[in-house]
Amino acid sequence: MKRNPIEVFSEWADLDKDFGMEQNHKEAVENMLEFVLNQNVPFSFIDAGCGNGWVVRSVAKDPMCRNASGIDGSEKMIFKAKKNDLDNSYYCTELMSWNPKELVDVVLSMEVLYYLKDPGKLIRQIFDYWLKPQGKFILGLDFYFENTISHDWPESCGISNMKLLPEKEWIDFFKIAGFNSIKSWRFGAKKNWAGTLIICGVK
Repeated sequence: MKRNPIEVFSEWADLDKDFGMEQNHKEAVENMLEFVLNQNVPFSFIDAGCGNGWVVRSVAKDPMCRNASGIDGSEKMIFKAKKNDLDNSYYCTELMSWNPKELVDVVLSMEVLYYLKDPGKLIRQIFDYWLKPQGKFILGLDFYFENTISHDWPESCGISNMKLLPEKEWIDFFKIAGFNSIKSWRFGAKKNWAGTLIICGVK
């Protein structure tokens, strides 16, 4: 029986599978951060779907980072994040029902948005209510139509609500939201693996 993503990820937190997620996504996230962070300009940062906070902890070490925060729907993931990091801010709530108190320069989301019923709505919300003018949103996805090896993940992981969308539709979400300077690429492609789809746009 399929379960909602938060249930599954909470179980993974109990089983310490979150550390495996970190290892699996680390190189793609490093590529994303390298693209989106200008090391000479101070910035503020949000990780949308932060899990145990590993990206927030990494970004907070950047000397130019003024503040970093993470948001996730899993109480157990946020408990781990807070336990491992007393310096940065973490929020446990649904992404669609939350906006930051202050606009930020950079929002990153890795392997999260396809779990939402309306990912395009959240991308518009990030544009309207999360980012400063000239702020950047960068998105990473392994579950998308062109990456055919991922198609059975809803079954193999037992997760409901996974939206299998083509690359063009994800890019269109950015255009509809109003983002400019949209760039997309696939990181780490190899045999039978189309790579992590990465999309970045500027407000």
